[in-house]
Amino acid sequence: MKRHTKTVAEVRSVYAELASRPMDRNCQRRTDCCQFRLTGKVPQLTRGEALLAAQALRASGRKSLPDPADGACPMLQTGTGKCLIYESRPFGCRTHFCQPAGGPMERSGILDLIRRLEQIDVHMGGDGPHPLASAVSRALQEL
Repeated sequence: MKRHTKTVAEVRSVYAELASRPMDRNCQRRTDCCQFRLTGKVPQLTRGEALLAAQALRASGRKSLPDPADGACPMLQTGTGKCLIYESRPFGCRTHFCQPAGGPMERSGILDLIRRLEQIDVHMGGDGPHPLASAVSRALQEL
């Protein structure tokens, strides 16, 4: 895990930069966007993002991802429906790719951050973004 410390810090830096930008969003942690089967959309994670999410998942006490029968995000806590990794949630979740939270952010306003995540991925030997569950499962094996 120590070998990934710099990478995780770089990903957190991208997330902090995104948070510092004034963008009108309407996320109230309703988890509507987390219902992947209903939205038809699944966040795509780069290798660095997947490592950060995997570390956060482990910190929550989980060692693996469940496969929710309802098609919801596997990061949602059973019973409460709250995100187990909210502070470390992926870029796609932060940019609200679904309508209930305001729809997707304008790509032109975040393209530089997307490019930074892609550069981190290349530096790590990644092969581009992958769907959340498979990306995090693979990252859990690296930890």
